[in-house]
Amino acid sequence: ILGNASGTKVKVGDRVWARLDLVTMRDFGGPNVIQEYRENFGKKRVFNGQKVAITFDLHIPARDEKVAANQKLCREFAQEQKTHLFDVNTGIGQHILFENGTVKPWDVIIGTDSHMNLLGVFGAFATGVGTTDIVAGLAYGKLWFRIPETIKIIVTGRLKGWTQAKDLILYILKKIKTDGAIYKALEFYGSTIDSLDLAGRITIASMVTEMSGKIGFIEPNKAVYQYIKKRSRKKIKTIKADKDASYEKILKFDVSNLKPQIACPHSPDNVKDVSEVEGAKIDQVFIGSCTNGRLEDLQVAAKILKNKKVKVRTIIVPATMEVVRESLKIGLYEIFLNAGCIVINPGCALCTTGHPGILAPGEAMVSTSNRNFIGKLGKGANVYLASAATAAFSALKGYIKNPIAKIY
Repeated sequence: ILGNASGTKVKVGDRVWARLDLVTMRDFGGPNVIQEYRENFGKKRVFNGQKVAITFDLHIPARDEKVAANQKLCREFAQEQKTHLFDVNTGIGQHILFENGTVKPWDVIIGTDSHMNLLGVFGAFATGVGTTDIVAGLAYGKLWFRIPETIKIIVTGRLKGWTQAKDLILYILKKIKTDGAIYKALEFYGSTIDSLDLAGRITIASMVTEMSGKIGFIEPNKAVYQYIKKRSRKKIKTIKADKDASYEKILKFDVSNLKPQIACPHSPDNVKDVSEVEGAKIDQVFIGSCTNGRLEDLQVAAKILKNKKVKVRTIIVPATMEVVRESLKIGLYEIFLNAGCIVINPGCALCTTGHPGILAPGEAMVSTSNRNFIGKLGKGANVYLASAATAAFSALKGYIKNPIAKIY
C-alpha cells in the first residue's frame, strides 16, 4: 500500500513520502490541530477538503463551555475549508467514515484517534498520528512513513458457544503483550478469521493498538467488498499480500478449545479465562465502543438480556446512528430498556474519562472497550475488558459471570 502511495518500490525499513487519501481529526485533538495549522499556514486551503473529515465522537453533546468552544472551532474550520463534518449526532469517527463510503482498499489514512488502524479490515493503511503530522497532512496531502516489519498471525479452529472475536483477540494479546508489536504491521489469516463477519473483524483490528502495532490488516472477503461497493462511489480494487511476502515472524493459534477471556485491571494483556475471576463483584457494565458497538454486538447482548433484569448499572452505546436505527427496527431498544439498561446516543462513551458513567473510587466495571489502564475511567476504579456476551451475563448477576451454553 505504501509503495503504491509513494510511487516507489519499497522494503522494510525504508522511509517514504506517501500520498494521503484521507486525513481525519476528532473533537478531542482536532482543536489542537486547527490551532497549529492556523499558526503555521494561516488561512491557506487544505490540500483537498473532500479528503479531510472532522468527526465528533467523544464529548457529545458538549459537556461544558470549553468543549462547546472547541467543537465550534471545528465546525468553523470545516465550513471554511469545505471538509466533511460529522457532528454530534453521528457516532464513532472510524465507523462513520466507513459507513459513509470514505474508506476503501489501498487507501492511506491518518487520524488523531489511536484506533484508526481498525480500518485495516477494509484493506486500508490507517493509523493514528500526532498533531503535527495531521497538520502536515492537511497542508501537503502526504506524510512520511517507515515501512514496518510484518507479523503474520494464523488462527484456526471454530469458536464455540459464547466465545467471540473479543475473546480471540484478548487471547492473542495475552501472548503478544502490549509491547510485543511496536510499530509492526499485523496480518490476520486462517479459517477462524475467514469465518468472522465484519463486526468481528473490526473487533480484532481495533485492538492492534493495544499491542503497540502500527496497523492491523485483514484481507477483505466477498462480504466486505460488497459492503464497500455499496457505500463508495469510487472504483474498488482488490488487495491481498504478495505471494512472496516476507514476515518477521509467523504466529499460529488454534482456538478450537478457547474459553471466554477477560482482561483484568490494569492492562489489556492481563488476560485470564473468565472462569478464573468468576464471582468478582462489579458495579457497572458498558457495552459499546469502536471495538464492540456494532449491531451484531448489541444483538448478542439483547439475546442474553431479553426478559431479564440487570443487577448493576448497565450502559449500552451503539457505535453509530445507523446502528441505532437498525437496533430500533428490530426491537433491541425495547429489550434493553425493559432489562433496566441505560441506552445512550452513539459515540465513544466509556472508553475514557469525560463521559457520563465514570466510576467512583473502589468501583469495578466490565467493559467491551479496548483499554483498562489505571485511572482511565476514574481514580481508584477497576476495569475488566470482555466480550458483549460476558458483559451481558455479568450485568444479570452483579458479578463477573462466565458465559454459559444455555441462557437462564
